Amino acid sequence: MGVRAGDTAVFPRLLDLEYPSVERGEGVWLTTTDGRRVIDASSGGAMVTCLGHAVPELAAAAAEQSARIAYFYNHHFTSEVQERLADRVLEVVAPEMARARFVSGGSEAVETALQLARLYHVDRGDPERWRVISPAQAYHGSTMGTLALSGRSHLQEPYGPYLAEHLHVPPSTWRSDPSGGAALAELDRHLDEHGPEVAAFLLEPVGAAALPAYSPPDAFWAGLAERRERHGFLVLFDEVVTGVGRTGTWLAAHQVPLQPDIVAVGKGLGAGHSPLAAVLCRQHVYDAVEHGSREFDLGHTWDGAPLPSAVGLAVLEIMVERGLVDRVRDRGPSLLQQLTDAVGGLACVREVRGRGFLLGVELVDPRDGTSFLPVDMDVAGVVDDTAFEHGVLVTSTHPQADGFVGDQVLLAPAFTSTDEELAEMLERFAAAMRTVQSHLERALP
Repeated sequence: MGVRAGDTAVFPRLLDLEYPSVERGEGVWLTTTDGRRVIDASSGGAMVTCLGHAVPELAAAAAEQSARIAYFYNHHFTSEVQERLADRVLEVVAPEMARARFVSGGSEAVETALQLARLYHVDRGDPERWRVISPAQAYHGSTMGTLALSGRSHLQEPYGPYLAEHLHVPPSTWRSDPSGGAALAELDRHLDEHGPEVAAFLLEPVGAAALPAYSPPDAFWAGLAERRERHGFLVLFDEVVTGVGRTGTWLAAHQVPLQPDIVAVGKGLGAGHSPLAAVLCRQHVYDAVEHGSREFDLGHTWDGAPLPSAVGLAVLEIMVERGLVDRVRDRGPSLLQQLTDAVGGLACVREVRGRGFLLGVELVDPRDGTSFLPVDMDVAGVVDDTAFEHGVLVTSTHPQADGFVGDQVLLAPAFTSTDEELAEMLERFAAAMRTVQSHLERALP
């Protein structure tokens, strides 16, 4: 039995949803309190548990550090484990970066990146620079600062009065802008009108929750690089999902022809065993602060604390020792082909995308293979529910009311998934999608 809003003291996210209660996890399997076993094809539902559930080495690292010292405020102290984690991140994950600032989660990381971009310009004597331009079809977090970075009005409602007025360009998808030309034209329009105010262009190098496994065309990257050089804004990458190996390289930035100035990473850095994320910056960004105000003081309670730092260090060591990022790189193409073979022939599936262990399925109206599905049908929710009934956890999103893309389904298995477990995920997901296809055929006139 699940837990309903009327039966709990918890304030749930969705008051009309009956939440299954999970008792334990082991590897890629979740067990509910009523004994159901569900295979986890989305790393805990939010692309976090990249090493699976209940990893003994991570539990041991947390216990050992907690027995020594779990917490202090990084305004007053640092620790050997935080220093080692920073060195290891810059050595293994992002050698091109110069500094790391640790925070608790993705929204904090993106907002900290935003603050750092602002401080960079202020310390360089350009205090008028504050606006951010970003692709409209995006999700960057749930704080007021990060909600403003999306161009999706239905995501921002009813919090609009609190949000900064940033600027957006359309996503360069098959539906509206396959060449990237329309996005660059809109970027030019914004720069013509607001150029002296623009501090940064923010985007996911490879999309995650809002547009899974999608990346803009090469022409867009070349145009963005040229405009950064000409107009002096920074490029910020949101790699909260894609960072730390998810796409088959330590950063998705290593797969695109543009080097960012600041990167936000998260999720996989703590692997679901401790809240942990980070902001990484290149040397010239750090230099602006070093030669300017000499302080970047805003932060959060758990920034760089010993306990999450110890878990993050253990996560990186496991990934390096087991060669897991190489495993994701090498296995990713065949996994994409398997997913395409499994669901690509369904009339409701327009596109199957993949980078490493980040996979996306874009849904359309099966009657014409192009149009959005009716908004009020919430087919993304139907997919999630149907998949759970088939014993597999996937994550879907329902953004077509904003007019950019249709329903999307995301699969993001743990890097430690065996070939047999991956096959089981895809088999169950394909069965669920065939059920969804039958549902659509009955429901649509």
